[in-house]
Amino acid sequence: MADSESSVRRRKPETSSPKTKKASAVTEPEPVDSEEEIVQKKPVAPKKRIEEEDAYSPYVDVLRVLTFLFLASCALSYLISSGETFFWGMKNPPNYLKADWWKTKLRGPLYLTPEELSAYDGTDPTKPIYLAINGTIYDVSVNPRTYGPGGSYQYFAGADASRSYVTGCFAEDRTADMRGVEEMFLPLDDPSIDRHWSKAELAALKAKELEEAKQKVFDGLEHWVKFFANSQKYNFVGYVKRPEGWPGTEPVRPLCDVAQKQRMKRKIPGQEG
Repeated sequence: MADSESSVRRRKPETSSPKTKKASAVTEPEPVDSEEEIVQKKPVAPKKRIEEEDAYSPYVDVLRVLTFLFLASCALSYLISSGETFFWGMKNPPNYLKADWWKTKLRGPLYLTPEELSAYDGTDPTKPIYLAINGTIYDVSVNPRTYGPGGSYQYFAGADASRSYVTGCFAEDRTADMRGVEEMFLPLDDPSIDRHWSKAELAALKAKELEEAKQKVFDGLEHWVKFFANSQKYNFVGYVKRPEGWPGTEPVRPLCDVAQKQRMKRKIPGQEG
């Protein structure tokens, strides 16, 4: 009986009322996602995802790579060539980048007399510096320190000094008259040595020596003719106009002292070398 009453009197478990639940919700709120987290968790619509993928262009990345390679190439070429590049400036640009070269091509060659050519010797800063060799005129204005006043080769400017290119007498031989230059390559006559040949042998020997001397003059002048003709710095201008009958209208120049002093005597047969 006592057990029965005990079981009857046993209290039923308390059930939480709505008010209790409400109080619990107020005192202990559940964590709420922030606005940023909500945006991140929000699924992207398939249409929008496709539009974003279509908007991406690989050419942007390609352009970035090409730009980097271009700048790196410019920097490397600048370091290797010490600034002698297309973008960093060139001391000796190719002819197609020179305005004077195009002017000459469009204008055609100039024909100047020796007197007219002398006005382009560098003394007038408003005029270019011209020189001529073997009748052909070149513009050497890019190198005023060499061909301008006070330069080591100032005697070449304003003239056709072909003779001086071979003889080395810059001041004395400012002329294109090459007559007699071959003498600088001819041996000196000496009776004590020349007696080792017969008269006929000596005549044949002198003829051979003269032929070889003329070839040396030709080769010496041709070297400088090709130098200016093939130069990337000096532009072709035109030609020198000579008076009719030149150079026969002028006296033959004597060999200058510098060239004369380098002449040697013939060597006795068997002592060559």
